[in-house]
Amino acid sequence: MARRRRRRRRRVRGHRGGGHRRHGHLPRAALDAGTTSLAERMRTWKLTLEYDGTKYSGWQEQKNARTVMGELRKAAEDFLQAEVDLQGAGRTDAGVHALAQVAHLRLRENRRPPGDLLVRALNERLPADVVVLAADEAPNQFHARHDALTRTYLYRISTRKSAFEKRYVWWVKADLDIPLMSRAARMMEGRHDFRCFRAADPARPDESTIVVVDRASIELEEHLILFRIAASHFLWRMVRRLSGVLVKIGLGEMTLADHEKLLMAQCDPKLDVAAWTAPAAGLFLESVTYGDAAPAPGRASPRKERRR
Repeated sequence: MARRRRRRRRRVRGHRGGGHRRHGHLPRAALDAGTTSLAERMRTWKLTLEYDGTKYSGWQEQKNARTVMGELRKAAEDFLQAEVDLQGAGRTDAGVHALAQVAHLRLRENRRPPGDLLVRALNERLPADVVVLAADEAPNQFHARHDALTRTYLYRISTRKSAFEKRYVWWVKADLDIPLMSRAARMMEGRHDFRCFRAADPARPDESTIVVVDRASIELEEHLILFRIAASHFLWRMVRRLSGVLVKIGLGEMTLADHEKLLMAQCDPKLDVAAWTAPAAGLFLESVTYGDAAPAPGRASPRKERRR
């Protein structure tokens, strides 16, 4: 018995003294060193880009479909010769454009090409309808979608036919009551349940339909009616359906009282909002705002850019 007790004490002392450790129980210093080493190898860039979404099936990568994110990933991995983590602030739908989409590009290697070189290299590899405007090194924890505070969308309605802008506007032939549309836009501001304006999203069936709209406005600029709306997030096709409702109000085919009912989540089958979804061509992701920076550099409107 005495010999057994002595052997047991020796085994305990050997374990406490260091002995052999399993791989899963590394000393804290080793874990910290491994984490630091991984962080040192990672590099993250904040990209700002513009694109004409006409020929794309949206931003988000899809099987057997051409997407903006897919083209950007191909260009980045071809230049960097490594796999990258890529996410965008706004998941624009098919045919929707961006004046200042923001994406993070994360590389798990200790490579640090200058921002201007990265911009030039990506643009040389991207199609002509996708352009990187800026590339800024960012903290490794930066996430383009999760860290965004405000997204601003612009919807462009044209009051006349245009030979050059048909891919970037919704041409409404009839006269519109713009002051009434402006009143309807202001009614969207604040906290509302936008379930009546949401298309069912199979990827997020339990998503809350409550959205706080920071700003919503209508402006007239020559032959263009510009609808801007800013919020932390939007439901699927929400902006296009709101744009369609504004046109219905402008045409006198819907009242402000009807609009108020929809904003109170009193969905009425007689008010077929889904059928009023505005065309994708007129919609732009205009800017994305983060907590420590101004909105990503973009452009006020395609028309102004063409005059440059």
